[in-house]
Amino acid sequence: MAPQTTLAERLEEVRARIARAADRTRRDPAGITLIAVTKVFPAAVIREAWELGVREFGENYVQEFQGKFPHVAGLEGARFHLIGHLQSNKSRPAAELFQCIQTVDTPRLARRLNEAGRPLEVMLEVKLSPEEAKSGAAPEELPELIAAVRECANLRLTGLMTMPPWSEDAELSRPYFRRLRELAERHGLAQISMGMSHDLEAAIEEGATRVRVGTALFGRRKKG
Repeated sequence: MAPQTTLAERLEEVRARIARAADRTRRDPAGITLIAVTKVFPAAVIREAWELGVREFGENYVQEFQGKFPHVAGLEGARFHLIGHLQSNKSRPAAELFQCIQTVDTPRLARRLNEAGRPLEVMLEVKLSPEEAKSGAAPEELPELIAAVRECANLRLTGLMTMPPWSEDAELSRPYFRRLRELAERHGLAQISMGMSHDLEAAIEEGATRVRVGTALFGRRKKG
């Protein structure tokens, strides 16, 4: 990514990529939500993206977002998604900070979020690869997990999310994306969160309704 490009230009290019991928599969791009992943970037970056029309933001860490929240809480229409693994002991602050938790993976976590007493959208993270570092429920655990979430009065279950093994080759992600779409269809869930900067086209072609894009918008955060 050329350093001289502006966020507005990068955002336009990402939206064009989404539109082209949607067009290839005869989908309406309006049905695909761009979630701008702002982890490790300051609140000022969230505000800049919001001023350019972005309304959905993804963060990975509860503690990190707690520091940013006072600076972005007043952004009208902004919604914040937790897309990183959530430990149950951090469920209450997460429920207070975020509008959507995309990484619910156990009935216990669902119950803890429900106990926070705040209406909350949730998605279920599904682990489709054998990588030990990946979190998520196994596909065979979904019926029990779905039933547990639907018993929680404060939680609104909308869909599934996954993160395939990292690869520069987007085509290697495609089987995982296809599998998640099949699971969502089987369980009657409309929202499918999958695909990032390098593989969003494959994700959209396989049915993604939400793509999580960080690097293509904001670049890689410089260390130090």
